[in-house]
Amino acid sequence: MRYFFQHLIEEFQLPLKNPVLVFSILLFIILLSPIVLRKMKIPGIIGLILSGVLIGPHGLGLIGSRAMEAEGSIKLFSTIGLLYIMFMAGLELDLRQFKRYFNKSIGFGLLTFFIPLALGYPLCREVLHLSPLAALLTASMFSTHTLVAYPIVSKFGLTKHPAVAITVGGTILTDTAVLIILAIISSAAQGDLDFSFWVRLLTSLLMFSLIMFFVIPRIARWFFSKLDSEKTSQYIFVLSVVFFSAFLAEVAGVEHIIGAFVAGLVLNKLIPHHSTLMNRIDFIGNSLFIPFFLIFVGMIVDLKAFTQGTWPLLIAGILTSFALFSKWLSALISQLIFKLSANERQIIFGLSSARAAATLAIISVGYNVGLLNVNIVNGTVVLILITTMASSMITENSGKRLLLDISENSDLEDNEMRLRNKHLVVSMNALEGNERLLDFALLVSDPQVINPISVVSVYPDNENAERMIRKSRKSLEEIIKHYSGHEAKLNTIATIDHNLSSGISRVSKELVADIVLVNDSKQINLIKRMVGDDREHLLATCDKTVFFCSLKKPSVSYERIVVVAPLLAELEQTFLLWSERLLRLGKELKIPLVLYGGTTTFERLEKVAQANKIDTDISLEELANLDAFYPSYPKKSSDLIAIVSCRPGSVSFDTQVDQLLQNIEVAFDQNDYILIYPGSVGNDPAFSNYDDINAAPLVAGVETIQKIGREVGSIFRKNK
Repeated sequence: MRYFFQHLIEEFQLPLKNPVLVFSILLFIILLSPIVLRKMKIPGIIGLILSGVLIGPHGLGLIGSRAMEAEGSIKLFSTIGLLYIMFMAGLELDLRQFKRYFNKSIGFGLLTFFIPLALGYPLCREVLHLSPLAALLTASMFSTHTLVAYPIVSKFGLTKHPAVAITVGGTILTDTAVLIILAIISSAAQGDLDFSFWVRLLTSLLMFSLIMFFVIPRIARWFFSKLDSEKTSQYIFVLSVVFFSAFLAEVAGVEHIIGAFVAGLVLNKLIPHHSTLMNRIDFIGNSLFIPFFLIFVGMIVDLKAFTQGTWPLLIAGILTSFALFSKWLSALISQLIFKLSANERQIIFGLSSARAAATLAIISVGYNVGLLNVNIVNGTVVLILITTMASSMITENSGKRLLLDISENSDLEDNEMRLRNKHLVVSMNALEGNERLLDFALLVSDPQVINPISVVSVYPDNENAERMIRKSRKSLEEIIKHYSGHEAKLNTIATIDHNLSSGISRVSKELVADIVLVNDSKQINLIKRMVGDDREHLLATCDKTVFFCSLKKPSVSYERIVVVAPLLAELEQTFLLWSERLLRLGKELKIPLVLYGGTTTFERLEKVAQANKIDTDISLEELANLDAFYPSYPKKSSDLIAIVSCRPGSVSFDTQVDQLLQNIEVAFDQNDYILIYPGSVGNDPAFSNYDDINAAPLVAGVETIQKIGREVGSIFRKNK
């Protein structure tokens, strides 16, 4: 017993040396600090930084300086967290928004780089009495910023907002410029700034760009297409790309954070924002790696250095005050030039005011080469702590006010209507294609809907019904387990009915679903043609919008979504249902949507995109009729073809659709396709007494007359 207590006392001697104990303490801090400080209305990021100050070598000393050295585990995890922040910033950057606000991003980047640099250099020379190189290095520190508060805007769902897109785009310019200046100053301090230095720097940056923007995307696309179902392997591959990119950036002569950001840009188009892979990337980073980095920032602070006189305090005050003022001035000028609101200015100021990553790199390099003294280093660490706390508070407060502005300007009633019927029923009786069908359902689902998807299996009511139900429930549990990394909740239903069509129809009505997804089969034999195929049976019993999907390829292989719609398709009352899903698919896959149809259909499609705030490329190839599709369509196997069909008697009913479907199944056998049948809205109760009257014979007669007319017309055209 005595030995046990003696051993226990040795384990808790400060600083702690047991890595398991150190790791467990850090995990408890990550768990408890946001919870405790949330009641005090203090952002969780600040709690992690203050916790680092408390347990660090300059605080209670729970963790010694050795664990923070280059080979220490804390340093390793913090480096991973820093790279993760920059990687997530590049991965979540809306490239369409960035292109749209490219000029504003460049403008803000120039302002936030040159204003702190131009005002900071004379301040460092005249007030802090630094040498020219040291003053230039310290002034460049004012220009840089770290997106420490980016997780806050991500939590608020503001990553797509123009103000955030402008700030993130400006970060690319200013951090790249500052880190290149760092490489130049460090070489000048060591006497290596000659012609060969410029040749090496430009050559290495060119090689880095070629590898990252031409080689890595091709490898990633091939990997994602070959291992589409291996989600764990995909995540490991993503991490490998991030750290390899960071390594290449260091070899190229710039900081590793630039490499991580470039890796996010490269993988941006290949990872859908609401996919299972993206959810796992975001979850692991925000729950583990990024908190380690924030705790490490707090561990650097040495509060004892400020008890050795007033000059260190004065330096820290000057550096911190000017750092915040210069970024506020940059945000103010950006607001005046780009005509932004006050809350948007505060978002830009909050995101760009924090210093951590590049600032630490600049000061450590300046201290190691002898340009900066220990007072500048300590003042910079205080600057990092205060600006990080200020950035978090400003971003959180301004983000909440910006959300209030957005909600006040939006139509609440329209939003409620938009979310009322947003439920998908996915039929999973087939043994193959289930995973891609469910991936498709997740991509087209609105993330704001709590329960967007129900997975249904229907079996016939016979002597094997109970055995099939048990087997089906087991397989559905495996599906749920596979997609447990996604935030969307999946409901599973295994039921029995007379046949598949009636079962799906019944369940879709019970769940008040708006769309039904089923796997489509191209194999139609003679008997099915005589008595009707599965499509006809389902359409006859189900009045919901139905997607018949033939998805054989991974989504990363699609380059366009080609939508073929009959004239007057926009007049269907369920036009909004299928059009919004296809627009959302284009946004998630970051690929354009090309409509082959009428001008009025295209205009309505654009209005649907604007109303639902879905930003995706939409273009029109105008068709006079569906027969004109083949001459005008350049055949591409990478296209996902969506054919909007129509039910007999509907507004957009066209007899050419059936022939179009048959031709596409034969001529475009290398393409994946989606066959969409818009749903029919319920009948007026005033006509309920006339349910026995069936217009099917009349519709069939009209259809026959139309076909005869087309054939006769074609004969005259040929003779002419």
